[in-house]
Amino acid sequence: MDLQGFLLRARVLKLYRQALRAARKAPHDSRAELKQVIRQEMESNRDCKDRQKIRFLISEGTERLKGLTEMLGMQGHC
Repeated sequence: MDLQGFLLRARVLKLYRQALRAARKAPHDSRAELKQVIRQEMESNRDCKDRQKIRFLISEGTERLKGLTEMLGMQGHC
């Protein structure tokens, strides 16, 4: 793995950890399901080698995480 690949992998893992941390702040009854959805999303793109697509997925994931965090904040769970 070259430096660029290493850096992309680090960004993906950071996003995954942030998503799981946000899921901890969800209501208890939906927390497990949310974690499962996050894991499925990551697993479905695990074998992606196209760096452009990976960058797009990181960007999309970041936006979705931002929306989730805002929604949980509005509900008073953050």
